[in-house]
Amino acid sequence: MANLKEIRNRISSVSSTMQITSAMKMVSAAKLKKAQDAITAMRPYSDKLTQMLVDLSSSVDFENHFLQSTDYKKLLVVCVTSNRGLCGAFNSNVIKECLEISKTTDHEVSFYCIGKKGADILSKKHNVIEISNEIFDDLNFQNVALIAEKLMSKFSEKEFDQIKIVYNKFKNAATQIVTNEQYLPIENNESGEANESSDYIFEPSQTEIISELIPKSLKTQLYKAVRDSYASEHGARMTAMHKATDNATELRDQLKLTYNKARQAAITNEILEIVGGAEALNN
Repeated sequence: MANLKEIRNRISSVSSTMQITSAMKMVSAAKLKKAQDAITAMRPYSDKLTQMLVDLSSSVDFENHFLQSTDYKKLLVVCVTSNRGLCGAFNSNVIKECLEISKTTDHEVSFYCIGKKGADILSKKHNVIEISNEIFDDLNFQNVALIAEKLMSKFSEKEFDQIKIVYNKFKNAATQIVTNEQYLPIENNESGEANESSDYIFEPSQTEIISELIPKSLKTQLYKAVRDSYASEHGARMTAMHKATDNATELRDQLKLTYNKARQAAITNEILEIVGGAEALNN
């Protein structure tokens, strides 16, 4: 019967795990809906703002240190992960991309980590200049804008020649796309021509408008990346917990079947022992 007790304990343990994963799935599903609505509503504005900036900067002889490309020597990679795990390969995929950048580039690479999971891994062997774990406690544009201002300041002061953002772009609950995005310097329109629909009237002047748009565009770009990562995190966690719940259910059913078979065998053995003892007494 010791074997039966062990199986009962395993059934109880798996059932408890199944309840936890099921609850985590429902929590992530609820948070995902809100995060998905936020990033879906924000993308058109962010994309249009970026496209407008590219069109304006490519159609005028305008010098700005955020637009100037230099010989890249120092690279800063902004790694956007989550503070918590149990979300499948969500964090590991971003960290792998960051490590791949570090291996394949000839430049001096440093990291700015948004999220605890990325910082825990990268800080062991690489130069992490700063960690922002608290951003997800109150995710809003003002808090992300403060980080964007730090990045712009580091670029302006020539601490880094290039800044990239690596994050998970949200596609749907089951799919997250690892994205390596240029942040600074701002990439110009390579063709040097604005879109046909980009017919603007400038007031007060094109130069002043571009100077005003650049910081706003950079803050919006970073906020969109963090929002994308936040929605992707809940999608990945919901999918991972759904699979974990299914696996726990299957394991529990198998254990119950094993338990019933073992219990039936134990009862059969007891009956045989009783019958054997009765026969021995009769003889």
